[in-house]
Amino acid sequence: MEKEMAFRILMLNGSPHSNGNTALALSEMREVFEKEGFTTECLHIGNQAIRGCIGCRACARIGRCVFDDLVNETAPKFEACDGLVIGSPVYYASANATLVAFLTRLFYSTSFDKTMKVGASVVAARRGGLSSTFDELNKFFTISGMPVASGQYWNSVHGMEPGEASEDAEGMQSMRTLAANMAFLIKSIALGREAYGLPEKEARQRTNFIR
Repeated sequence: MEKEMAFRILMLNGSPHSNGNTALALSEMREVFEKEGFTTECLHIGNQAIRGCIGCRACARIGRCVFDDLVNETAPKFEACDGLVIGSPVYYASANATLVAFLTRLFYSTSFDKTMKVGASVVAARRGGLSSTFDELNKFFTISGMPVASGQYWNSVHGMEPGEASEDAEGMQSMRTLAANMAFLIKSIALGREAYGLPEKEARQRTNFIR
């Protein structure tokens, strides 16, 4: 690249444990991002008291969520970042409910264009439910025009006790591969944006099933 570009990654730890296996997976990625020269910030979400969306739609009028908490604090960081990584443990084959409440309000209450911000999700479990949780988190990206970074397998690590995921050699390698691919994708999108601009958007069409 002929000129230096500064890229920012926002990482969200959806586990209630600050040093659990989800944090370990995110840390493995963070090392790769920093080697690539990216600036990273990791927010611990899973230990917060976050209530869910109540569908009041006040955010459309006031420009932020009506509940003034970590969601509104995170919104400008989300807007400024080039890539978003979401990590969660698996609970009953789904993501931590605190994280889902946070993401629902964060994505719904922010009106800025998320097109071409790169997203990636990673999940940690003792054994099962990884794929369904992975799919659940990716839906936040795909409804928002955000390309989804992929690795060499579904982005998951296995471990029960804190630190056990470090013994999952394939899982840790998957995290490094994911981070390298995500860094490449972000750089490529930045070059494409300069050369070609973003895709033109049509006026939004909304079709209700009941009129």
